[in-house]
Amino acid sequence: MTSTLFIGLDGCTFTVLNEMVRDLPGEGITMPFMKKVLENGVRAKLRSTPNPLTPPAWCSIMTGKNPGAHGVFDFIRAEDKGGEVFWTLYDARDVDTEMIWSIASRKKKTVAALNFPLTAPPPDVNGAIIPGFIPAKHLRRNTHPRELFERLKQNLPDFKPKELAWDFDNEKQALEALSPEDTANWVRYHLPREEQWFKVAEYVLQNDKPDLMAVMFDGVDKIQHQAWPWLDPELLTENREGHDKAMREVCREYFSNLDRYIERLVTLAGPDAQVFFASDHGFTASTDVLRINSFLADLGYLTWAKNDGSEQALRREASDFANLDWSKTTAYCRTPSSNGIHIRVAEKPGDPGIDAKDYETFRDKLIADLKTLKHPESGEPFVADVLKREEWFPGPHMKEACDLTLVLHDHGFVSIRDLKPALIKRDIPVGTHHPDGIFLAYGHGIAPVGEVPLQQIVDVCPTLLHSLGLSIPSDIEGKVSEPFFDAEWLAAHPVRQGAKTRPVASRAPTEEMDAEERKQMIEQLQMLGYME
Repeated sequence: MTSTLFIGLDGCTFTVLNEMVRDLPGEGITMPFMKKVLENGVRAKLRSTPNPLTPPAWCSIMTGKNPGAHGVFDFIRAEDKGGEVFWTLYDARDVDTEMIWSIASRKKKTVAALNFPLTAPPPDVNGAIIPGFIPAKHLRRNTHPRELFERLKQNLPDFKPKELAWDFDNEKQALEALSPEDTANWVRYHLPREEQWFKVAEYVLQNDKPDLMAVMFDGVDKIQHQAWPWLDPELLTENREGHDKAMREVCREYFSNLDRYIERLVTLAGPDAQVFFASDHGFTASTDVLRINSFLADLGYLTWAKNDGSEQALRREASDFANLDWSKTTAYCRTPSSNGIHIRVAEKPGDPGIDAKDYETFRDKLIADLKTLKHPESGEPFVADVLKREEWFPGPHMKEACDLTLVLHDHGFVSIRDLKPALIKRDIPVGTHHPDGIFLAYGHGIAPVGEVPLQQIVDVCPTLLHSLGLSIPSDIEGKVSEPFFDAEWLAAHPVRQGAKTRPVASRAPTEEMDAEERKQMIEQLQMLGYME
C-alpha cells in the first residue's frame, strides 16, 4: 500500500496558492481541496537552490544534495575548450549521486516517479519511472519498465503519449505569434496535457500501489511564465473584461482541474498515507532586464565576434548562446537561465583567459564592477547579491558552477544579447522565478499546525525517506522536516541515520536527441524565458 504520496508542483508559490483557496468576490474558491489541505496540515516556504532553476532544483529535491554535489546547474551543459564553447542538454547521466527512487528501491520499497526532469535515461528501480522533459518519440524507450508503456496503451482509452511529452510543433507556433488573442489558447493547450499525467498517475497508484508514489505537474510553472499578470493579486485589474477576463478564467480553470486531480490522488492513497507537496521554486514579477554581456563588453571583459558575412558567422550570431571572440574574452554569461558569469582561466601559457594566479584579484574587481549597477529609477543596487561558487556550491562539481551567480533585484533572468542599453525596463511585468517555493504536508501523522519556519530544498528528500520509514543516508545534506510530523507519530518513528548513498553506476549511452530535437527543446526554453 502507498504510505507516501509526493505531488510536485513546478513553480508553485504561496502568492498564487493563497489566492486560489480564498473565497474571492465573483469567483469563489478555485481550489477547495487545497484549502482543506492548508487548513488541516502543515506548510512552509521552501528555499530553492542559489539559482532557483528547474534542473538543479528538482535534482536537489530528488537527491537531498546541492548542485555542487549532484552536478546539475542549468538546462545546458557547456565545455569551454579555449577557442570554442560546446554545449549539450543535461540528462540523468549527469546526476552524479543517487536519487530518492534508487535509495528507496534498494531498501526494498516500491516507487513510481512520473514527469520528473532528468530521470531519462531512467535508473533501474523497483517500480515505475516515466520521465518528463523529453520528446514524445523518446518516451517509450525511457519508460521503466518498458511494459508499463504497453499497459497504459491497453488500459487507458484516451492515452496520448504526445500530450505527455512537450508538443514542440504546437508550442513553437505560440512562440512565433504570442499575441494577446493567442495567449489564452496557449494556456488552454496545457490543460489536456496535465490531464494525461493525472490519468497515468491515477492508473499507477490504483493498480500498482507503490510505497512511494510521486508525480510532478509542470503546468503551474509554464502557465505562470506567460500569464503572471492574471495570477499575481498585485497585478490584477479590478474590472476584468475581454482578454483580461478570458485569461483569468482559463488560469482558474487550470488550477481548478489541478485541485480535482490532487483530491483524487490523495483519496486513492488512502487515510493512512502521508501526503507531501513541494515546488522547485516560487514565482514573482520581473520588471527590468540586465543585458549582462553588453555590460561586460562595456568594461572590456568580453569582445563580441565579428560578423564576416559568412554562413557560419550568421548562424552563430542567430544562435541562443553568446557569440564572442574567445581570444579576447575573460568573463561572460553563457545562458540567461544560468544568471551567472564564467571567468576564463588559461590552462597553459598562450591560452585565452586570465592567469590562474590572478583569479582572486580579477574576481574581486568583477564583483565590485557588478555592484556599481544601479536601478535607473530607484538608484538601488540592480544586482542584489553576487554569489561565489565555493561558498554556495560545495562538492566535487563546484568548479562546473558559474564562478559568480547573480541575484537581481527583481529575481529576473539576465539577457545575453548584444543590445544597448545594458539596463532597460520591461514594457509589462513577466513571471520569473523566486527563491521561495512551497512545502506542504497533510494526512496521517502530520501535525495540523499551519505555517512553520522556512525549510531548505535539500530537506524534501530526507523528509520523504523518513515518511517511508527509512534511515537517512549520512551524506545527504538536508534534514528531516520534523515540525511536519505530530509529536506522537515522531516519537514512534524517530529519525535514523544510515550509511552513505551509493555511487551511481555508469549507464550505457542511449539514443541521443538529434539536432532538430535539440533545436526544438531550445525553442521550448525560449517560450518560458530561459533562452532568448
